[in-house]
Amino acid sequence: MANASSESVGILYVIATPIGNLADLSARAATVLASVDLIAAEDTRRGGRLIAHLGLDKKLLSLHEHNEVAQSEKLLAELKAGHNIALISDAGTPLISDPGFRLVAQAQAAGVAVVSVPGPSAVTAALSVSGLPTDRFVFEGFLPRRPKQRRSRLESLRSEPRTIVFFEAVHRVEAALADMAEVLGAERRATIARELTKLHEQAVTDTLAALCGALGTDVPLLGEFVIVVAGAEAVSTADDSEVRRVYALLIEAVPPARAVALAAKICERSRNEVYALTRA
Repeated sequence: MANASSESVGILYVIATPIGNLADLSARAATVLASVDLIAAEDTRRGGRLIAHLGLDKKLLSLHEHNEVAQSEKLLAELKAGHNIALISDAGTPLISDPGFRLVAQAQAAGVAVVSVPGPSAVTAALSVSGLPTDRFVFEGFLPRRPKQRRSRLESLRSEPRTIVFFEAVHRVEAALADMAEVLGAERRATIARELTKLHEQAVTDTLAALCGALGTDVPLLGEFVIVVAGAEAVSTADDSEVRRVYALLIEAVPPARAVALAAKICERSRNEVYALTRA
């Protein structure tokens, strides 16, 4: 474990906590929690239960999305006064769709040591059981709540080749999954991971269309959801010689501008690319 500097500036520990099963708390995390002067918790009631489970008596201060600006200033003052602080979220790794970004950024800017105590994360847990490619992925967190904005976000991800990970609330998961099927494609493979590490843990992989049909029956509308969606399949485009060949055939029947537009569509190339190739 790191120690405070000679100037007695404290250390900010960013600690991952269980996402369900308390046995997943690492021995190092328990040791650090026992050693710090203060714990910044997303919800002091939930954080308090974890601390009680460890048999500790610690001061907890709330740090959530509605008070993060003000609380970060207080916590930074504590760190500058030489107090070591642990940052925990309700579950999993702090800052991953959870508060704490401002505090970590301000601590770093002030020269305070920020130390990671890694552990559980719903993102990696869901990926590991999805059966989908995990060598490259993107994390999108929670989609927008409003349908129009949600579909717009999904539209921007339609061609994303990497596996995509979403969090979703139980009361929005049906609408979100239906929008995914409509925008990303009903036959796109995906996984619903529900209640990870808990008693009723479930991970189901199928097409988005099939998963929509399973919600509420085979997949109960209970608990916390992670949705992992396969990336878009790579689209093979025609090589330069093929573009020129297609354009040469088209130009015999339609005006040049129309021939460029049609060749671009047929060969899945941009109009500018086709125009440049046919003028070379």
